[in-house]
Amino acid sequence: MALTHSTLSLLLLLLQAFTPLSAVVVGVRRHEGGHHRRRPSLEANQTSCNLFEGSWVRDDSYPLYESSACPFIDPEFDCQLFGRPDSDYLKFKWKPINCDLPRFDGVGFLEKMRGKTIMFVGDSLGRNQWQSLICMLYSSSAGAKPAPPATQMIKGDPLSTFKFLDYGVSLSFYRAPYLVDIDTIQGKRILRLDDISANANSWRGADVLSFNSGHWWTHKGALQGWDYMKDGPSYYADMDRLVAFQRGLTTWSNWVDANVDRPTTSVFFQSISPTHYNTNEWSDPVSKNCYGETVPVTGLNYSGAYPDQMRVVLGVIKSMRNPKPFGHHHLVRAQEGRSPIDIQRGPQPLSESKP
Repeated sequence: MALTHSTLSLLLLLLQAFTPLSAVVVGVRRHEGGHHRRRPSLEANQTSCNLFEGSWVRDDSYPLYESSACPFIDPEFDCQLFGRPDSDYLKFKWKPINCDLPRFDGVGFLEKMRGKTIMFVGDSLGRNQWQSLICMLYSSSAGAKPAPPATQMIKGDPLSTFKFLDYGVSLSFYRAPYLVDIDTIQGKRILRLDDISANANSWRGADVLSFNSGHWWTHKGALQGWDYMKDGPSYYADMDRLVAFQRGLTTWSNWVDANVDRPTTSVFFQSISPTHYNTNEWSDPVSKNCYGETVPVTGLNYSGAYPDQMRVVLGVIKSMRNPKPFGHHHLVRAQEGRSPIDIQRGPQPLSESKP
């Protein structure tokens, strides 16, 4: 597991959210004949730097951390431990078209987020991002003087929390693949399309909430996480899954509108991750999956089909009282028929997908 585009995007947006500037523009300059770098700058009112359009470029100074040095990664998320034979895929970084991103400064991030709680809510995509952020911060701060910061991991289900005690920073993951509640009645799992209160009680008080949901709504058979759906007084053995997703996500959006203080709490919704089962996504007519892909796809356009679930996500977010914090620019681009960053217009490296 390595730094992914969505992790980097979230980090930059987090820093923007807690910085009194209207925009984030980052630049790093390598001086001739040496390795000294100007401190990354955050400059206001710059509109030419779109963090979300660019390409993956090789950087041999990467990765930002070695997975073997981060004991907090679940084995199934650790590609090297899982037996992946190559490692060059770890040496790519995201390069926006019109600007340069600074190298990640974990200690600076902890300082800026001092006293804050960041919570990821959703399925394994959120868990992956949570662990990646932990490893980036843990590795960056390991050499801090006079001593590395004290940390604490509290594992649970559905809530796990990693704390940087010296900074008062908490990074949490709350497992809720559907976001809405699941009740058990007479041994049957009831997916409550109209209720989120049991899960949401644990989300209150977070300074940053990063949500995701999507793939679990399509699962059937043994992978299906419920026996019946309930919406209002009605029970359903099944229904159109996009309709169910829209109803559940509307329940989530209503909770956010009613309970989240948007001036003080930043809210993000991660995209529906590409599955990489359709070879049209990377223009390989022979392979049936992305096994063997070792470098990122090239170009600025995502070649796969635009997921119907993302249309649901964007429609629900647009209907919220205040959709702006979710990225009005992304919504406009989707309306224009262009793929927003949420599904990697700057393409996701196929090699970074989870095992």
